[in-house]
Amino acid sequence: MKFTPEHTQISDTVRKFVANEINPFTAEWEKAGIFPARQLFKKMGGLGLLGIKYPTEFGGMGLDFSYSMVAAEALGDCNVGGVPMAIGVQTDMCTPALARFGTDELRATYLAPAISGDMVGCIGVSEAGGGSDVAALKTTARKDGGDYVINGSKMWITNGMQADWCCLLANTSEGAVHKNKSLIIVPMDAPGITRQKIEKIGMHSSDTAQLFFDNVRVPQRNLIGQEGMGFMLQMLQFQEERLYGAAGALRSLDNLIDQTIAYTRQRKTFGQPIIHNQVVHFRLAELRTEVEALRALTYRAVEQYVSGKDVTKLASMAKLKAGRLSREVADSCLQYWGGMGFTADNPISQAYRDSRLISIGGGADEIMLGIICKLEGTLPGKAKDGV
Repeated sequence: MKFTPEHTQISDTVRKFVANEINPFTAEWEKAGIFPARQLFKKMGGLGLLGIKYPTEFGGMGLDFSYSMVAAEALGDCNVGGVPMAIGVQTDMCTPALARFGTDELRATYLAPAISGDMVGCIGVSEAGGGSDVAALKTTARKDGGDYVINGSKMWITNGMQADWCCLLANTSEGAVHKNKSLIIVPMDAPGITRQKIEKIGMHSSDTAQLFFDNVRVPQRNLIGQEGMGFMLQMLQFQEERLYGAAGALRSLDNLIDQTIAYTRQRKTFGQPIIHNQVVHFRLAELRTEVEALRALTYRAVEQYVSGKDVTKLASMAKLKAGRLSREVADSCLQYWGGMGFTADNPISQAYRDSRLISIGGGADEIMLGIICKLEGTLPGKAKDGV
């Protein structure tokens, strides 16, 4: 990766924003179980941070994905996981397909307000019957006149309680499961939509909802791209989501290690600082090395993505590693904090409960492994060598 002054400027802007507009309020938002997305997104939109990679004609900066990656990494300075995750839904999960394949009318109506922070978006893929098995979703959108009539439900929807619109994946025909789905923009004030908040063990500051659609009518012009291409378009969106997730973990992991080094230097047991124990300083060195390895993998994946290459395997590897390493770092560091690490308001315990989602959301670890094996030619039934 070759970083430009613009990369540094975006990183510095995001880090200052986190320090001034996010971290002072996260304790309050965690207790409330929600953060004020519209107010926060409006401030971010004013700084251009919600449309870094999107076309200038819709309010974006028109830069490539490497600049979005830098912003995602800088958001790792947030002292909670829920807020940067929600921001990522707005910038890298519900908007990529809209930006690339939506009509100008659709982009003017939904993408531009998402970039400016005047609208909050969400992505509706997962359902109660399964999250990672996208092909098995049951929500339907049947044609009636000039509308789609939508019935079904969506589960674990980040920003779902506050969203103004949803990028919804639904079955629009009875055909093969990979060719019968479409992405449709659904305004969340449409009659027939109800929302129910979901309580979670972590990511408390991010609102998560189950959405119900009962004969919800949406104009067919709200279709993104071509009908029946929704599965493919969603797979493309997943690549940016997974790269965002990997990049977003980097500074967070570095910060956890930094905080643990500082704590174990000043905390003494048996007459010496905890960090003087070889098992501790060796382990922290191992963890730091793993973070740097993840950073190199993520940067390489982003560099290839920007150059137009297929990064399905690399993005899956980065997402897999980010989830597992986040769990490993949080668990290892918590151990060295002892009983203090088990208190609710400790930064390590915060990371411990927030980071667990990374190995589940956006495709579980097992899905990432399956993708990697398929592309390696080692997945039974799908292997290149027929094994």
